[in-house]
Amino acid sequence: MERETGHWLKRIDRAIWTPRHALLPLWKVGALRTVRLFIVLIRDLVEGNLTLWTMSLVYTTLLSMVPLLALSFSVLKAFGVHNQVEPLLQNLLAPLGEQGQEITVRLIGFIAQMNVGVLGSAGLALLIYTVVSLIQKIEESFNAIWHVTHLRSLGDRVSRYLSVLLAGPILVFSALGITAMALNSEVARYVLALEPFSTFILVAGRVMPYVLVIGAFTFLYMFVPNARVRFAPALAAGTIGGILWQSAGWAFALFVSSSTQYAAIYSSFAILVLFLIWLYVSWLILLLGAEISFYLQHPEYLYALPGEPRLSNRMRERLALAIAGLVASHFVHGRPPWTPQQLAQQLGIPMHAVDVAVDALAGSGLLVQTGADPPAYVPARDLDQLSIAELLAIVRKAGEDKFLNPDALPVSPPITDLEARIEAAVAAALDGASVRDLVAAEPGRAAGASPPG
Repeated sequence: MERETGHWLKRIDRAIWTPRHALLPLWKVGALRTVRLFIVLIRDLVEGNLTLWTMSLVYTTLLSMVPLLALSFSVLKAFGVHNQVEPLLQNLLAPLGEQGQEITVRLIGFIAQMNVGVLGSAGLALLIYTVVSLIQKIEESFNAIWHVTHLRSLGDRVSRYLSVLLAGPILVFSALGITAMALNSEVARYVLALEPFSTFILVAGRVMPYVLVIGAFTFLYMFVPNARVRFAPALAAGTIGGILWQSAGWAFALFVSSSTQYAAIYSSFAILVLFLIWLYVSWLILLLGAEISFYLQHPEYLYALPGEPRLSNRMRERLALAIAGLVASHFVHGRPPWTPQQLAQQLGIPMHAVDVAVDALAGSGLLVQTGADPPAYVPARDLDQLSIAELLAIVRKAGEDKFLNPDALPVSPPITDLEARIEAAVAAALDGASVRDLVAAEPGRAAGASPPG
């Protein structure tokens, strides 16, 4: 029985992870990616860093919530719309029921008692730093999910953070105020009294919370990571995340209203415990949606084993040759240069593996980066002067440093002699071979293929 069960598990595993997409019809590709996405998301929840990032955000939120609200309150007070903070906070904490209202009253009380003007320069700087740390932590979590290795410049981050802190509250509450004024006007009241407008508004009022949350999630998924996120994956993830968040709020409200043991066990700390749980659930859903947007845009990361796959030496050499062939082919035929993201999509290889190969080739002077946004790569020298032997030697040395290199590993003379013979044999076999020899495929095939749109 166990042998038969193991046999069927292996067959299911092969059916999910082995097929090549190029050999399957589109509907099977979609079904396979959906199954793989579901499995990978569960794996990341159980074994990945998703829960660690979530707990980090919960902790940072607790530290920065009052300073963030106080700073927003101070900005909004100058425009006379500071009274809108409390209703918005009540809506966010609505799943906590009466406890949510109590937390809102206490937070508003803290904000009202905090006078930003008397903090002094050091206190104001600490206040702003506490708030900025939350935004920075969110960006770091999204970048980790998107496997981003190159962060935004310091100036870009400062400008974005200040825009969120200063202009964000003004824009949000101005939009809410304009909407409320428009709905309370005489013309709006007259139109809403007519059919089918009244029914439409009733339905829209029930759907609007989902639409607003989906829009907010989609905006975050597109603009927080330091990566070019396409609208379709961001919208799909925002829709899933928004529906999950709204549904989780409804389920959590039922849980709070029907649960009495927390008050019996934790007494006055029950409010704090429930608040922490709701923060955890909210951040977990947001980060889960970020993972969905990443996997939808980069299905090449949907593989069976956890963690980032380690390429063998043979795969690294083959990848470097493929990248050099693609770059050289477009250079020879006058096509637009390749970006790392286009290379990853074309080759079906995870982005971090492409980055390792491209960074090694660019760092050693074989490729040069263009000034475009996003940056692309072209050959740094004449193709006939770029030898295959040099290319492979660069790939083999990638990752070595002054502490971990062949010179730091003492070996016996026979091993040294064997290595020298291997190097001589490789050099003799590749004598005269250059990167131009890789541009042998016909246009539209293999190394001459066009970048995906």
